[in-house]
Amino acid sequence: MNTHRIIDVKGFWFYGNIGLPMNLYANIAFTISEIQYSDLEISRNMRIRFAVHIAPQMGFDYEHATRVTLRAEKLGYDLVTIGDHLFLDEQSEERNCMEAWTLASALAAVTSKIRIGTLVTCNSFRHPGILAKIAATVDIISNGRTLLGIGAGWKKLEYDAYGIPFPSVSERMDQLEEAVQIIKLLWTKPKATFTGKHYKIKDALCAPKPVQKPHPPILVGGHGKKRTLRIVAEHANMCNITFQVGPELDELLEALQRHCKTVRRDYNSIDKSFFAYCYITENEQKTESHLIEISKRSGRTVSELKADMPGIWIGTPETVRDRCQYLISKGFTSFQIRFLFDKECEMSELFARQVIPKLS
Repeated sequence: MNTHRIIDVKGFWFYGNIGLPMNLYANIAFTISEIQYSDLEISRNMRIRFAVHIAPQMGFDYEHATRVTLRAEKLGYDLVTIGDHLFLDEQSEERNCMEAWTLASALAAVTSKIRIGTLVTCNSFRHPGILAKIAATVDIISNGRTLLGIGAGWKKLEYDAYGIPFPSVSERMDQLEEAVQIIKLLWTKPKATFTGKHYKIKDALCAPKPVQKPHPPILVGGHGKKRTLRIVAEHANMCNITFQVGPELDELLEALQRHCKTVRRDYNSIDKSFFAYCYITENEQKTESHLIEISKRSGRTVSELKADMPGIWIGTPETVRDRCQYLISKGFTSFQIRFLFDKECEMSELFARQVIPKLS
């Protein structure tokens, strides 16, 4: 599994291999409305779907989060996802960071069409049995509009600050695999019993059950070729690849295909989602200056950002459309788009009006 690190350098947050200004970590696009899920399968007639992401650790207050969500719903986005973090960095004493599932519940109550989900919830922060109850409750409040995006967890800084054990990557992956199984049992069985190495439940109850049948869709996030993508093949409805990925994209998709073959899962039944960073503007001068800014902080040349990073969408609507179209040709059907923080409404509108209608 890939490891990630956070370094704060002159107001920039470095996540993985790409350095992005802290005020960029805000919005995502990714969607799932009106798709009927069966266990481990989704409709073959998948359309391309988009969503808007809220990263609470960037400083969102409730009014800002609500405004972004309601605007996304009005524009026709299918989903809003919420990041699951406890704080941004060690200098965040005055920076807001609302709890992800509490916020999801509140946003579910003020919307009627758009789906509400996490991207991704940290498995280590909540016992999977409790997480199953929380997510089921949000699905009730939203009348069947919840998506559970879940990952193994990576941000050691948060674990240490809150006194949460931070085991090895291998152990966290083991915990994630057990957690997904427990959650599905609680969502689908009258009583759930599971005995694993890390978690155990006995005759556990989850009532009321989620609205969605057999259960809300499950997204497992991460790039690990050996473990993460195998967990996707065995247990998830969706995978998620992020903007950190460069030329190795094809290798990841091939790894997922191999795992699907091993477990006899139809590769095409998995919704392949991509988390892209998008700075969209009709001003080409702003595009170039933004590319130079990111290049300086990331250690990659502007040429590398343009040529090797398919999830970095910086440019005019035409440029952004071409990059999105490339990923569609690779089989991606859902896109999480992270727009510039505090510019989510205007950038998501420009994307919705000048990019989405022209994709094929």
